[in-house]
Amino acid sequence: MTTDHEELSAAYWAGARRGVLVIQRCATCGTSRHYPRAMCARCYSFDVEHVEHSGDGTVHSWTVAQHAFSADTAGEVPYTLVTVDLGEGLRALGQLAPPADPVIGLPVRMGFEPGPDGAPRPVFTAAGSR
Repeated sequence: MTTDHEELSAAYWAGARRGVLVIQRCATCGTSRHYPRAMCARCYSFDVEHVEHSGDGTVHSWTVAQHAFSADTAGEVPYTLVTVDLGEGLRALGQLAPPADPVIGLPVRMGFEPGPDGAPRPVFTAAGSR
């Protein structure tokens, strides 16, 4: 049985398993949105389409996690989490891949790597280290 949340994010996770960022776009007004939501915040339409996004963006903010937030990340601390401006008013959160040093404005690209449980998780790679 799936929940409403699982249905809303199914296209995102299907893309993630292929290594591609898939975002929602309102089929009525064309407004892009990420994270997945049921309704467009601009025109209040429930009509949605799913499109691939390059995942290119720039670091907006960052922090270094010194403590594991869950058991599956316990062996990875410390690690850097970045908030990235993807354009079109979109932002995403993910881990910054080493050896990049976090700098606001750093050009990055979002990809996906398997987490400890095998599920894809977002990882950002600095533009010069692709």
